[in-house]
Amino acid sequence: MAQSFSELGRIDAIRQLFEGTGYRPFEEPLWFEAQPQECITTASALLLEGIDFDLVYFPLKHLGRKAVLRATGELYAVLARPETLSVQLGISAKLDFPQVKELWEGVVAAAKEHGYKRLCLDLQPSRNGLTVALSATGRHSAAVSAARPAAQSRDLVCVSGALGAAFLGLQVLERERLKFEQGSTDQQGLEQYKMLVGAYLRPELTPQLPALLEEAGISPSFGYFITRGLSDALLRLHRDSGLGVKVYADKIPFEGGSFALGKELNLDPVSAAMNGGEDDQVLFVVPIAQYERFRKDFQAFDIIGHLARPEVGAVLVSPDGLEHPVSAPGWTPDAV
Repeated sequence: MAQSFSELGRIDAIRQLFEGTGYRPFEEPLWFEAQPQECITTASALLLEGIDFDLVYFPLKHLGRKAVLRATGELYAVLARPETLSVQLGISAKLDFPQVKELWEGVVAAAKEHGYKRLCLDLQPSRNGLTVALSATGRHSAAVSAARPAAQSRDLVCVSGALGAAFLGLQVLERERLKFEQGSTDQQGLEQYKMLVGAYLRPELTPQLPALLEEAGISPSFGYFITRGLSDALLRLHRDSGLGVKVYADKIPFEGGSFALGKELNLDPVSAAMNGGEDDQVLFVVPIAQYERFRKDFQAFDIIGHLARPEVGAVLVSPDGLEHPVSAPGWTPDAV
């Protein structure tokens, strides 16, 4: 088997990457027929080397998997079931075919795990490092959309897993990378905080989440995929619902080791959860009337707050009862 893109060329490289996957290459345009009374949803994701990941410590197979979850989570948040996935890779000269094959294996594994029926790939050269761009489509019935209840004050704000863990795991990896570059072979931090590191490198997302909610008779009024911190999701919820949002700091779920690492690095885990990003968790607003069913069937979710009167705004309630307005972290290209 040829090991370089110069020997393979783009077309043969794509053909080889699809061999044994169960998917067929070159099914473009990537489309499917919507059934009557169905709605189509699209989602996209873009991951850039040096901004969203560092190949010094990010295994390529994990990266491929995480990239798929980025697009899939956006579908799950609006109760759409994955259908097709299109992937474009911008490949720099430092990556050759075996490395891209490893990345693609992660993409394929995640696509199968989450039930994508069709998969498409294109390859392009890149001068600025590896780029992973994804576009996903999903479907959901119009009846499910119509069944979504109007959001009301006191409806529950729920999240699918620990927040801030991925950002803290990233800090561990950055710290250990610097130690390694300075000549240290002590990598005990990776073992001590492996759960946090795992939250960053290999996040988990329940397959078929929309189907599970539908079977349980749970109809969230709003859903968001948390990738830029909890603050961002809460502000979007406040804007979209027209209602206030109260989240309680002592109800936010944290991964074990978060507070110990926060103390080591002088980082507040609550701040990491609110503004750190990288969590890849789903936030749903569940009607208070569906609390008992939701609590019974979705025990992995944590209830962290509730909707409130519009004038409340979006606030984080500290353990002493003080309400702190939620604000979005600043962003500029120079700050990244």
